[in-house]
Amino acid sequence: MFELIKSSSTRIMTALALFAVFILVSYIDTLFVVWLFFGVFMIIGVDEAMKLFKVENTLIYQFAGITWIIAYFYTQADDLIFVALVVFASILAYKRDIDKRIILPLLYPLASFLFLLALYNGFGIRVLWWILFIVASADVGAYYVGRSIGKTKFCETSPNKTIEGLIGGIILAAILGPLFAIEQVSYFTALLISLVVALSSVFGDLFESYLKREADVKDSGNILPGHGGVLDRTDGFLFAGIVMLVLLRAVV
Repeated sequence: MFELIKSSSTRIMTALALFAVFILVSYIDTLFVVWLFFGVFMIIGVDEAMKLFKVENTLIYQFAGITWIIAYFYTQADDLIFVALVVFASILAYKRDIDKRIILPLLYPLASFLFLLALYNGFGIRVLWWILFIVASADVGAYYVGRSIGKTKFCETSPNKTIEGLIGGIILAAILGPLFAIEQVSYFTALLISLVVALSSVFGDLFESYLKREADVKDSGNILPGHGGVLDRTDGFLFAGIVMLVLLRAVV
C-alpha cells in the first residue's frame, strides 16, 4: 500500500491543492464565488470535450458562456440546459449547415455543471461537501482496493477497473458519505443516496473513459498534474451531481 501511495504522489498533491481551493470557496460561501469556481472548471471542461468530440466551432463557447452568465441570476440553473437546446435547435433549423455535433458539449459537461450549481442553490455548501466525499471515497476506494487486490475486470471500456475495486469504493462511500449529509435527510436516506450517487459517479468515470478511447487519447487534457484534464478529475461529479439533485428534490 505504501508503494501505491508513493507512486501516486503527484496525483495526491494535485488533489490536495484542489481540496485547499474548495475549502477557501466553502469558507467564503457566496453564490458568486461558487459560480466562478464551477465556471472555470466548466469552460475548461467544454474546451476539452470539444477535442474529445472532435468539434471545432466557437459557437459552443458562446452558448456555454451566455448560459452560465444567466445561471448566476436564475436559481433553477438546470432548467437552462433545455433553453440552450431549444435555442440551438432553432438556429440549426434556420441555418441548416451547423455541425450537429456541437450539441454534445452542451450535454456533457455544460448540463452537469448547471446541475451542480443548482445543487448549491437548492441545498447550500454542505451538499457540495457531501457529494465531494461520496465521489472522492468511491474513487479513492476503487483505486487503492483495485490496485491492491483487484483481479476481476469490471468491463471492456476501462480494463484497469475491477469489480473488487468497485465494491471497495462503494463501501467506502457508504461509510463516509452519510457523515457529511445535509440535515434535512435521515441517516438511512443519506446512506441510500450515498450508495446511488457513488454508483453513478463510477459510470461518470466510465463514460469519460469511453470518450477518451473513442478519441484515442490518454487524458482529456494536461492542466492537472497526475490527473490529466478537468474532465478527468470531475467526471464522477458530472454524473453524480445530476443524480443527487434529482434524489434530493424527491425526498426533501
